[in-house]
Amino acid sequence: MRDRMNVYFPPELLKQIADLADRKNLSRSAIVEAAVASFLSPDGADRREAAFTRRLDRLSRQMQRLERDVGLTAETLALFIRFWLTITPPLPNDAQAAAQLKGRERFEGFIEALGRRLQKGQSFLREIPEDIVCQEPGNET
Repeated sequence: MRDRMNVYFPPELLKQIADLADRKNLSRSAIVEAAVASFLSPDGADRREAAFTRRLDRLSRQMQRLERDVGLTAETLALFIRFWLTITPPLPNDAQAAAQLKGRERFEGFIEALGRRLQKGQSFLREIPEDIVCQEPGNET
């Protein structure tokens, strides 16, 4: 048995209820009943909290991966620059034009190789195991 209840809604809310009822092919009463039942459900807040917690956990893991990747990229670049500056002798003035031309050619080849690698979905950062990057200095096993 059902009891009748008269309620008043703002026109915009009533329009939203009617639109949803039309889209879902349900009665307006069914829409309102489901909304009230959900609002009164004692575990509704727990479900929402659990959903938020899962989302926050996922975002935390994504931020940790991003932090790892940025740190790894910065260290890789710094190591390369230090190595390059250490082993590369200065060029005489008459050899600089040829070196710049060769450098442009090599850079274009690098960009092409990078493009092919990215198109295949390959990533240098994914090749490095988590446990190698996450070790703290002095705790190497």
